[in-house]
Amino acid sequence: MSSSPVVAGTDARAARGRALPMPVTALIDLAAITVFVLIGRSSHDEGLTVIGVLQTLWPFAVGAAAGWSIAYVFSHVRSSEWFGHDFRPERLAPSGVMIWFCAVAVAMILRYLLHQGVAPSFVIVATITLGVFLLGWRATYGVVVRRRSTSSRAG
Repeated sequence: MSSSPVVAGTDARAARGRALPMPVTALIDLAAITVFVLIGRSSHDEGLTVIGVLQTLWPFAVGAAAGWSIAYVFSHVRSSEWFGHDFRPERLAPSGVMIWFCAVAVAMILRYLLHQGVAPSFVIVATITLGVFLLGWRATYGVVVRRRSTSSRAG
């Protein structure tokens, strides 16, 4: 029985070792949101000027930052330690879902308040596209990590 905690602790350390560094995860999210903005602006012939891209990008970036913050606090509330270390922003759930939800919801609220347009079709497209981008890379990363873990155990 005494070997179980050691194995569990080893698995937890190994899982943390496979975690992406937070700055890398944040940059991937920002890149995904930027690609979404660039695709949207180019498909609507709005131009790809730096100012134009930033005007479209910032509400989504602020929303994603809000999602990161909420996911971070939530991970610490769930943790068994006072200042837990359970924040894994590269995970699909709950972190990825929270970041995606906030990126869309906060961006739409900001866009509405600033009269930037929140047509229902735009909300639907933004929700689906950002879901594919923000959750898609996390799902892919999770599959790759699991396959590597399985192949390393087998080999």
